[in-house]
Amino acid sequence: MSYFLRVEISFTMFGDLFEEDYSSVSYNQYGKGKKLKTRAVEPPAPREFTNLSGLRNQGGTCYLNSLLQTLHFTPEFREALFSLGPEELGSLEEKDKPDAKVRVIPLQLQRLFAQLLLLDQEAASTTDLTDSFGWTSHEEMRQHDVQELNRILFSALETSLVGTSGHDLINRLYHGTIVNQIVCKECKSVSEKQEDFLDLTVAVKNVSGLEDALWNMYVEEEVFDCDNLYHCGTCDRLVNAAKSAKLRKLPPFLTVSLLRFNFDFVKCERYKETSCYTFPLRIDLKPFCEQGELADLEYVYDLSSVIIHKGGCYGGHYHVYIKDVDHLGNWQFQEEKGNPDVNLKDLQNEEEIDDPLMILKAILLQEESNLIPVDQLGQKLLEKIGMSWNKKYRQQHGALRKFLQLHPQTFLLSSDGSTVRLLENCPPQGESSLQRSERRIFKTRTSRSPGSSDSTSCPHWFDINDSKVRPIKEKDIEQQFQGKESAYMLFYRKSQLQRPPEARANPRYRVPCHLLKEMDAANMELQTKRAECDSANNSFALHLHVGPCYRLFNGALHPVSETGSVWDVTFDKRKTLGDLRQSIFQLLEFWEGDMVLSVAKHVPAGLHVYHTLEGDDLTLGEIGIADEEDIFVWNGVEVGGVQIPTGSDCEPLLLNILHLATHAEGEQRQRLTECPRVFPSNAEVGSVLAALAVPAAVLFVSGPGAAGEAAWAAVPRGDWRKTFREQGLRDGSSILIQDSSNGDNSLVTKQGKWIPSVNETDWVHVKNLCQLDSEEEQVKIPATVNTVVFDIRIKAIKELKLMKELAEDSCLRPIAGSGRPLCPVPDSCTLGEAEVRLGTTLGLCPGRAPTPSQLFLFFAVGSDIQPGTEMEVIVEDTISVRDCLKTLLEKSGLPGDTWNLRRMDWCYEAGEPLYEENATLKELMIRSGDTLLLIEGKLPPLGFLTVPIWWYQLQGPPGPWRSRQDQTTRTPSPGGVWRAASIPGAPGDVRAGASLRYLGAVEVSEDATLEELKSQALSLPSSSEMSAPSPAFLRAWTVDGRRPGRLLRSNQQRLKDYKLGRRTEICLELLQKEENLGPQDVLLRTQMRLPGQRACGAPVDVVWDTGRGWTAASLRQRVADFYSLPVEKIEVAKYFPEKSEWLPVSSWSQQIAKRKKKKRQDGLQGAPYYLKDGDTIGIKNLLVEDDEFSTVSDDAAKEAQSPRAPGPRSRQEALRVQSSGVPSSAETPGRPQRPEASLSIHVGRFR
Repeated sequence: MSYFLRVEISFTMFGDLFEEDYSSVSYNQYGKGKKLKTRAVEPPAPREFTNLSGLRNQGGTCYLNSLLQTLHFTPEFREALFSLGPEELGSLEEKDKPDAKVRVIPLQLQRLFAQLLLLDQEAASTTDLTDSFGWTSHEEMRQHDVQELNRILFSALETSLVGTSGHDLINRLYHGTIVNQIVCKECKSVSEKQEDFLDLTVAVKNVSGLEDALWNMYVEEEVFDCDNLYHCGTCDRLVNAAKSAKLRKLPPFLTVSLLRFNFDFVKCERYKETSCYTFPLRIDLKPFCEQGELADLEYVYDLSSVIIHKGGCYGGHYHVYIKDVDHLGNWQFQEEKGNPDVNLKDLQNEEEIDDPLMILKAILLQEESNLIPVDQLGQKLLEKIGMSWNKKYRQQHGALRKFLQLHPQTFLLSSDGSTVRLLENCPPQGESSLQRSERRIFKTRTSRSPGSSDSTSCPHWFDINDSKVRPIKEKDIEQQFQGKESAYMLFYRKSQLQRPPEARANPRYRVPCHLLKEMDAANMELQTKRAECDSANNSFALHLHVGPCYRLFNGALHPVSETGSVWDVTFDKRKTLGDLRQSIFQLLEFWEGDMVLSVAKHVPAGLHVYHTLEGDDLTLGEIGIADEEDIFVWNGVEVGGVQIPTGSDCEPLLLNILHLATHAEGEQRQRLTECPRVFPSNAEVGSVLAALAVPAAVLFVSGPGAAGEAAWAAVPRGDWRKTFREQGLRDGSSILIQDSSNGDNSLVTKQGKWIPSVNETDWVHVKNLCQLDSEEEQVKIPATVNTVVFDIRIKAIKELKLMKELAEDSCLRPIAGSGRPLCPVPDSCTLGEAEVRLGTTLGLCPGRAPTPSQLFLFFAVGSDIQPGTEMEVIVEDTISVRDCLKTLLEKSGLPGDTWNLRRMDWCYEAGEPLYEENATLKELMIRSGDTLLLIEGKLPPLGFLTVPIWWYQLQGPPGPWRSRQDQTTRTPSPGGVWRAASIPGAPGDVRAGASLRYLGAVEVSEDATLEELKSQALSLPSSSEMSAPSPAFLRAWTVDGRRPGRLLRSNQQRLKDYKLGRRTEICLELLQKEENLGPQDVLLRTQMRLPGQRACGAPVDVVWDTGRGWTAASLRQRVADFYSLPVEKIEVAKYFPEKSEWLPVSSWSQQIAKRKKKKRQDGLQGAPYYLKDGDTIGIKNLLVEDDEFSTVSDDAAKEAQSPRAPGPRSRQEALRVQSSGVPSSAETPGRPQRPEASLSIHVGRFR
């Protein structure tokens, strides 16, 4: 009888002792730093020159990667695991079936080892393995102790393999025993106790090395004498005795853990022991073992792996030095590659120099990493042989880049064709592409530098640091004896363990057939994806402009019709110009005669042809054609029977020509007319007169965009023969033509100032707002920008026939579009200085204008104000905030001292309080025209915050959670609830149940932590029924637009560091368990669409690790893994509640516009998704439905929505509530404190 039992294996050692040092973590983000047009999902990079694969770091899994690589390079462990077939372990395809008995951890470990052996990628992923451990994303972001992991992983494997032939795998390879003996000095009786071990833990402090530590543990005796006697059972009394320990049984593989981390009881802190601690490459353990009949060689062990910790006891990074026993990798150093077998000095005769293949190989072999930009390769060729490629080889072998492409067995061009690498071996002909790939990847290169020892006798060591692998020498291990980067775990193997010859340099050895087939298929898929990606990255868009569909008009080319003139094509830039011409011939079947391809560009005047493309054997990249290039296809002579000018010299310029318009009767007015004209840039400036048929005139020029007060420069008659380009004119430049006969009426002064004509606006309106009767309500006063405001005011009083007394007690105030008078204009200013435009309306109002030392301020009571209801006051700019508050309270007739003063911002909302009561308004940069608000409520002390707290629940529970909202004011009654159902646009009935309940406000210091804020919130009387075990079970959000906004993550972070602001409100969400989100985790609310119902299911929180990038592919993969669906059979979309719309998340939407130089945000963080914490993500299972995402609730919400603009009342509700103690509706979650958690692996066990 068999049954399935879930067992959790957990140990706690150092908790968060080894927090990840992110500065040394290796991330493998494909395509990082490259700006390509379409790179949605780029395949993993192939293996590097070592031919070994690393492991990608999930954020904090370097300790796991180091241990997994050690186990992988222990071939006996790897092959023992491979020997367990599906009949014993089950199949991963059946792991989700309820009755299936699948041992997931061994299967995932098998698959990972097969990927490390056979899959052509730079680094493999451990995500599937850690998922089988039951780890969450925060566990993958947390660093743990590798010694702790070693014990837990072995225990998990033992549990997983119960009932299989591999049940004793760990015991057989790593189990040993120690015997502790006490010998009585009197009767010689021996008392012994045997202990089992999987690893030996040895001291580091005050010990010189491993052999010294083993000597202290297993050779030296502890003597019991004097006051410390031993009670002998045989003698039945206290006697002298000696205690010792010996190794009784040695395992084939010995694991040694170094105790580098200790605790200083004096300073009460942890520290790392960094003193020198030596360990041998080969060690004889016979002195430390019981005397037996084993041969001496049975006690000899060779070092096979060293796990290294870099950093201190509170943070660091792991990597591993590993001995490649089977010679699977390419153990070759840069200095060896720098001594090439072929040297240029050996190429003496002319026959060898005539071979470009040998010359290029020799040059590349002298380069570091055998890698060089293609442009530099041609330059180095010139330096070495004294002749350029074009002169020496082009006629016979073609262009350099084409020659490299024709020899893929020797040279490897990068995806964009910019760099070339030399392949170290050339596969024989007749092999399949997969065989050639495997031969290139896995063939062990045995070439040695001069004087090097035979590869058989020289051990191959590699440094594996997450995804990066590099060869090292044995002498490099000595560098890890001491320091902050030093050895932490040692792995030895018996020297008598020999590997079979067929395993040498054979990664397929003992790999199960089903894994061989899976890896072969995966390699074929990778090759296909890389080929597709290479093709996509080397193609660009061209716009073909067909000559017969254009005509020359006004100096530039314009299409005859809107259709058929432009053909958009995509072409491989590695192909030649001749290939492009041939493709165009096939595309334009109607073409007859010669075909000339020229580069054209759009200019303001139209399309202009610049230069003709030549060199049919050159690639498009060598010619310099760019992406989105415009190519003009024509016969090279004429278009529509008209010969067209080409080149940059005759580029057409679109100029603005200003000249006097002549009246019908012959009079000339001072009113300018403007018309655009096109001129070749190499035409003479004087040609503009001939074009306009002006016999004699004066020319003035001004730069583009010049107007108003811009300076104009007269063009001397001697410069009329200069070209427009020589004169510095560009597209948009202006030319003023002034008839020389109208010198008295010139529009330009000698100083180059523009003089407005008499027909232009030269007046202002003044409206009577003094509430005094007058014959006219408004008068028109002539004025210029230099007219003084005082003169306009006095003249308006006279023309309005008002009392002369108003001259001493009135002012002019601009009138806003709403009819509201603005800040008075000082009498001493001119209209230009006061920035009052001519033609505007000023109001004549009672009261004097403020002096230069005074401020004219608007003020209102409360934050819920309507435009035009503000009061006005004039105060000195040196008045303090405290005195200003008193003045405003007296003017408004308000009693009490529980008021504060705030400034209204540009959004017509209340800003931050004016906390500095002794500061002057001038110091706070308050200016005339600003609006101040009197808000009831005493401000908290400086450095404290008053934070309204809301309780947020995604689905409203019964009872007290039902809504009691005032539908008129949209403000909940005390203890009431704001329900999200009142906001249209919820994607389904389930989401409509979200609710907020006001708990109260807490006063907390800015230096307090988020955890302290949560604790105070739990102490509020209204929160008693919302029982939370601790603050760690609460998620905190800021409130933004009546819904959760920003997620507050770290419990231990100070509120000051969150930069919450004085008006921030917090909502708390109850969790079922503690959560610990990493810095790259994003919390999303996912909803599965219900088939056939046009509705969504209940929301489920999903944590998405964005460490590999904010890509659509990464999001889709995470959602697919969470819901156990094929990634190609789901569609995801983001919900926008404001619009009640769903936006599907597509990989193709994340393209980068080539013609825009502005840098964009990468991935889903940018437009159009702006994905963030708390967003709703809909999931559609394409296996069961293919309808659109919209729901019935969305349709109803769109109908209910009305196009009304939000008033200031709703915007300012939060401010009023903050001061009164009852806030408005809002939402927000936070992140609980990271507890000190143990490392655990969840195992499925079978018996």
